[in-house]
Amino acid sequence: MTQAQDFIAAEAALLDAGRFDDWLALFAEDGHYWVPLQGAAQADPLSHNSIAYEDRLLLQLRIERLKNPRAHSQHPRSHCQHVLQRSVVEHDGEDGLVLSTPFIYVEARGEAQVLLAGTCRHQLVRHADGFLIRQKRIDLLNPGRALPAIQLFI
Repeated sequence: MTQAQDFIAAEAALLDAGRFDDWLALFAEDGHYWVPLQGAAQADPLSHNSIAYEDRLLLQLRIERLKNPRAHSQHPRSHCQHVLQRSVVEHDGEDGLVLSTPFIYVEARGEAQVLLAGTCRHQLVRHADGFLIRQKRIDLLNPGRALPAIQLFI
């Protein structure tokens, strides 16, 4: 496994452990988290609605909400598990890397459970300590269907 593939696995492990501040630290200052409403067919986040399109500030606000003891949507707390296939490097250049990772995501809260599948595409930039995420794009399988509220991060 390459260093970039290890980075992707470690990123998912931080989410599964609920270490959201550590996860956010993996994003570049101009980093974005994007879940397109049209899945892989959606070319950009601005010409069509998205399930989520968040910069670092919005991600930080969501993390703060998750940590707030008065967040009623987190009683009981949500937990997640990412099951990843091996990441494939789609692009490796001076401007960074793009990796594609098929996944299954399970989010559980109380007796309720959400199961999602799709492909995650990370645009990574090289950093002194390894990599930072410029964009994390989640192309869900069947994204246009009615989805329950997703509390955490796919």
